[in-house]
Amino acid sequence: MRITELLTKDTINLSLKGVQKSDAIEELVHVLDTAGKLTNRFDFKKEIFKREAQSTTGIGDGIAIPHAKTTAVKQAAIAFGRSTGGVNFESLDGQPAHLFFMIAATEGANNTHLEALARLSSILMKEDVRNQLLAAKSANDVLGIIDRHDTDEQPVEQSMAGKKQFIVAVTACPTGIAHTYMSADALKAKAAEMGVDIKVETNGSGGAKNVLTAEEIENAVAVIVAADTNVEMNRFNGKHVIEAAVADGIRKPQQLIERALKLDAPLYRGSGKSSQESQQSGRGIGATIYKHLMSGVSNMLPFVVGGGILIAISFMFGFNAFDPDDPSFHPIAEALMTIGGGNAFGLMVPVLAGFIAMSIADRPGFAAGMVGGMMASSGGAGFLGGLVAGFLAGYLVVGLKKLFASLPSSLEGIKTILIYPLLGIALTGFIMLFVINKPVGALNTAISEWLSGLGTGNAILLGIILGLMMAFDMGGPVNKAAYVFGTGLLANGVYEPMAAIMAAGMVPPLGIAIATTLFKKKFSQQDREAGKVNYIMGLSFITEGAIPFAAADPLRVIPSIMTGSAVTGALSMMFSIGLRAPHGGVFVIPLVDGNWFLYLLAVVIGAIVSAVLMGILKKPVPAN
Repeated sequence: MRITELLTKDTINLSLKGVQKSDAIEELVHVLDTAGKLTNRFDFKKEIFKREAQSTTGIGDGIAIPHAKTTAVKQAAIAFGRSTGGVNFESLDGQPAHLFFMIAATEGANNTHLEALARLSSILMKEDVRNQLLAAKSANDVLGIIDRHDTDEQPVEQSMAGKKQFIVAVTACPTGIAHTYMSADALKAKAAEMGVDIKVETNGSGGAKNVLTAEEIENAVAVIVAADTNVEMNRFNGKHVIEAAVADGIRKPQQLIERALKLDAPLYRGSGKSSQESQQSGRGIGATIYKHLMSGVSNMLPFVVGGGILIAISFMFGFNAFDPDDPSFHPIAEALMTIGGGNAFGLMVPVLAGFIAMSIADRPGFAAGMVGGMMASSGGAGFLGGLVAGFLAGYLVVGLKKLFASLPSSLEGIKTILIYPLLGIALTGFIMLFVINKPVGALNTAISEWLSGLGTGNAILLGIILGLMMAFDMGGPVNKAAYVFGTGLLANGVYEPMAAIMAAGMVPPLGIAIATTLFKKKFSQQDREAGKVNYIMGLSFITEGAIPFAAADPLRVIPSIMTGSAVTGALSMMFSIGLRAPHGGVFVIPLVDGNWFLYLLAVVIGAIVSAVLMGILKKPVPAN
């Protein structure tokens, strides 16, 4: 497939007007939407901003490649935009961006599309192409420039035997569309300039390409891993491995290659990382812990959501309809409670601990984590015990890997099958049984009793704090911390904080939707259209729907939605509303413990407060 089948005259805008990142993104999304390439313009824009939150796609040299792969794309396409004055796109080199290629990939993008997108990324690394695009007079000129350089270059096979300056590299980014290939091309170009032989494996959306062989890894003096997502690392055991962000491959290829030649990197030993190695890769201890925690939480959530809703539905048959000794007993209610409460919720803590341990120590840590989590759950340590068990098991197995690293390679298979499971489970189990469960169980009980016995004033204060956290970063680390706090308490039978958290999380998108309806002069026509979608996002408890608006005007929007969410959180706690289902938005409001009307009222009041504040604080949009 030619790139010009994805980039067409109706997806080109040679005169972008905005000067900020959000403006440029809005204009390019509008181009794609007008050309009929999107099924849901607002959802696509949300995914674009999500990708920008991971790391800027302003790669420097005046180029930005915002991109997303989502079901909101009807037909794979590329939008090209040019800004003569430049846009502040938070580029890696700190300079304005002038050339923009917005890539819209479908969720099931086929290889021909992905290969075309990869070639585009490679073409943009050429300075003469960038200069020609800056000077293009028309859309036809742009298409001609791209088409002339759109050649399917075949990699040249090289024999690496006896090479003294041979290095291997892997590049990967979260979406695997643009940065993966640009980083690879930058490394190859710089290596050629330095007279260094290199082979680069790309882990893109279409799968791994140019895969490194065991012989090539063995012959390489060092390995460069420029990646912002998981890469298979165990194959590099015993090699000097330099870990960096995928953007460093684009911006700092010479530094990475020089470090590789100097062996300026630790020897890789298994998949567990020391704190020193984590810092080498650009991630601090806090970010590393957060990554492991989110791995556990994301895998736990389906059990919490599904089980919680089933439990809530069981109560619709009557408060004790699932109890065989109660006159209101109903067999369906009992079945729902058994499935949701006895089984789905029963797996919640073990799954949390298992996947935390797996994130830390790869698959060898999973069994020890699961057993530790089960012991925390059955021993009364609950959710907090599960957290401890996950990290304990993970780092114990990392220690075991280091301890047995010197065993002969002939015994490699027995480590995973016998040594790590046996010693990992045993050590984790002993520590949980004799050291962790009792004190953490006591702490868990104390917290639950304190929350259950909160007076009105303290309950309102807790609701305010949870509300502020939910709206602060709308799906980011602070928001997730509040959500994890609420889901953890569900396992302990404390349901009020979860109700406050979900209500507060509905407020930001609902507040924006109401504001765009009531205060039309404060929003552009495009924002007013996007605001309608936020009614659905808010009612569905998708707080991230507020992100594009907050990113465009953070100083006015974020304080407004935080205030509204704090009001809602406080009202929910004041009304003593409980919620056993940790998701579902308005669709599970009838299942709340307490007065559902007051709960709905709390959401509405908070959303109106946010909307009114935005109406007061935001400046009118200039008339066209």
